[in-house]
Amino acid sequence: MFNHNKRLQYTVRVSESNPGLANLMLEQFGGPQGELAAAMRYFTQALAEEDPGRKDMLLDIATEELSHLEVIGSIIAMLNRGAKGLLAETVDQQAEMYRALQGAGNDSHVTQILYGGGPALVNSAGQLWNAGYIDTIGEPTADLRSNIAAEARAKIVYERLINVTEDSGVRDALTFLMTREVAHQKSFEKALYSMDKSFPPGKLPGDPRFTDVYVNASRGEGDTTGPWCEGKGFSKVITPTEDALPVDGGDGHCEVGLSAEEQTAIDALILRGKSDPTRDPVTGADLGMLQQDATK
Repeated sequence: MFNHNKRLQYTVRVSESNPGLANLMLEQFGGPQGELAAAMRYFTQALAEEDPGRKDMLLDIATEELSHLEVIGSIIAMLNRGAKGLLAETVDQQAEMYRALQGAGNDSHVTQILYGGGPALVNSAGQLWNAGYIDTIGEPTADLRSNIAAEARAKIVYERLINVTEDSGVRDALTFLMTREVAHQKSFEKALYSMDKSFPPGKLPGDPRFTDVYVNASRGEGDTTGPWCEGKGFSKVITPTEDALPVDGGDGHCEVGLSAEEQTAIDALILRGKSDPTRDPVTGADLGMLQQDATK
């Protein structure tokens, strides 16, 4: 059961109206790296989690992400509040109002007209939030890694938002939200490595002939070696030449076992569609080129 506390997790102080900045902040409200996506990601993972420790952690973080959604939404609402009043009461002339809402070339005028300055579930470009942002696969070793990456992406977006505003109160609140992304990364990584078997994800082991092999598939100037190809866990590097392929030692072709009936049908299909490389009939393209030459 959710029990809402009317006080924010972190105090929001906005020094002045700025609908253009509010529009950018929508990225963390209804965007793919935003707080709603994070809350839904962890909440749905928690419902299916069998481990009591991870379940509790996911529910804790999911609920905190909802509180972060409230913080970023409040920032958006405060940044839009002045323009919201002016638009509702038509204080300015129409052209001046449009220029004020449009700001520095952004679409804040769209969010004002469509949503009245409220924190809509869209990203900063107006894309509607959708559940496709949630990439949970239902395997904790994979999902926890994805969660770590999701928190990292969210942190980067917060850094970029901090860099586009001089409002000290907004920067302070965004810094708090950014910092919590770091804390969540730590929790997810601790949970990942608290498992007896965290790599590779899933139950089945990889084919030992290929798990420790690095394929140098992009060759030429810029070839570089490092721990990603010659470090611990890698036994050899393969350069895909004619001598090295296929890597399984086979002939590199594909084949399928067919019944007699299937083989007869496919032979007929091949025969019916067989091409004759010696035929070169006049085509519509040829006639078109002749007509074009005649008009020159």
